[in-house]
This record gives sequence, C-alpha cells and structure tokens, in this order.
Amino acid sequence: MNRNNIIADVLLEHNEIIPVLNRFGIRLGVGDKTILELCDEHSLNPDFILAILNVYLDENYLPEASLSLFDAESIADYFQSTVESYIHELIPNIGKHLNAFIAISAPGNEELGMLNNLFVKFKDKMTEHLQNQTLFDDDFPYELLHDLKNILIRHLSKELNQNLLYAIIFSVHSFEKDLTIHNRLREKILRPKLNELDSTGIRHLHHAITGEHAQQHPAQHAHQLTNREEEILRLIVRGYLNKEIAEKLHISHNTVLTHRKNIISKTGIKTVSGLTFYAIRRGLISM
Repeated sequence: MNRNNIIADVLLEHNEIIPVLNRFGIRLGVGDKTILELCDEHSLNPDFILAILNVYLDENYLPEASLSLFDAESIADYFQSTVESYIHELIPNIGKHLNAFIAISAPGNEELGMLNNLFVKFKDKMTEHLQNQTLFDDDFPYELLHDLKNILIRHLSKELNQNLLYAIIFSVHSFEKDLTIHNRLREKILRPKLNELDSTGIRHLHHAITGEHAQQHPAQHAHQLTNREEEILRLIVRGYLNKEIAEKLHISHNTVLTHRKNIISKTGIKTVSGLTFYAIRRGLISM
C-alpha cells in the first residue's frame, strides 16, 4: 500500500482496517480521497499511517526503513488510542451482541446466565490488563477470547438463535484478530523504535503511554483545571479520541496531548472512568 492509494478501494477489500483508521480520527465517508489527501486533511504523518496499515495487513511487512520518519509520541498516541478503543468500543460491542442474544433467545436460561457471567469475568480481566499494562509487557491474553469463542461454537444448545450467535462469534473473532495484530505492531514498530532512543527518550515514551508522570507531581493534583482543560475533559469522558478533539476544537494534536497530560497531572486520575467520576463530582458534566 502507498500514499496514492484511494482509501475507499482499500477499505472495500479490507474492512478490518476501519477501526484502525478510526483510531486516527478518520471516519467512513472518505469519498475518493487518497491516503495522502486524508493524512493532510487530518494533520497526520502519512509514513506512520502507512507503516501501521501495512504491518496490519501483511504479517511479513518490515517497516524498518520508515521508522526514523515518525516520532515516538505518535507511536505512544496510537497505542493509547488502541487501548481506549478496546475498552470503550470493541469489548462493549461483544457485550451488546451477547445481551441481545440472551434477551431474544431465553432471558431466564441458566446456561446463558453462566455464559454471561463468563463474559463479565473476561471483560473485567481484559479491561484490568489493558488499563495496567505498559505496552512493553507480554502479549495480550487473547487466549481468553479463544476460549469464549470455543464455548459459543461447541457447547451451546442448537435451539438458540443462530444469527445472533454468529454476530457474537464474529465480534469476538474481530477483537481476537485485532489483538493479534496489535501484538505484531508492537513487535515491529514499538520495540524497534525503542532501540533508536536513548534512556531519556525511552522514559519520555514510557510516560507518554502510561501517564506515570502524573504521579511525579502530587502537589499539582489539587490545581484547578483551566477552561480549556475542562472543555477537553468533557470531550474525553464523552468518548472522543485525541484526533477528534483536535479537529472539534481546531487545535493541534500535540496541544490536545499537552492538555490531556496536564489534566492527568492535576487530577491524579488516568482512566476515562475515573475522569468521568471526577467530572461529575465537579459538576462539569451531568449524570
């Protein structure tokens, strides 16, 4: 794939990269624009986008030659956006399909109740792992997804709604595949980039991904948020990604990152759930 490819043609053949583009703030309705045109429109680095997409689509693709063309902060932002999309989009999507399946098939069915409990345990474990991992750790525990899919395929009654059952399996499979590719992206893009950095650069990248710098200045936690930071906080808890916030407020992506780091530093809170609680307590948003 290259920067002159029309993105709609690529998406027609590879639907699976739609959520990847969403993480960069690119939504459907792309017309006949090329990858380069879309990158210019969204102030994105086309070399970085192409590296992500090519690694995503081709397990044998090696982006080594292009690594020096994009900065470490772009990598950090992509991986952070990916984790956010897993927690707030892909995992809840599985839950929505499962709830619909149970509601229509047999709401009081004990077998389905046990299946729902299994999913809740999986969701809690995966969410905890995603929130706590630093992206330098081992692969995501996507074997949990394989087990869930295996139960759906092998161990449920044949009388249950097959169409909705397929919808759950498809959403599980999509997440499972995305996690596998995410691990590949980490090995082919994140780790090689780390090898280019000195110890200071590695600490900077690590802080950019984990938000650990928020713990280094506890005296700032009580500081008031500025009007702009409150505005950005409202968008964060409403589910907007960094790129989307930049577009909505007509500011640069780096400015959004700076404000987001300041919000974490001042509140001492890293997760969207925690920030939502903070925003409600402070009257910044309503229930």
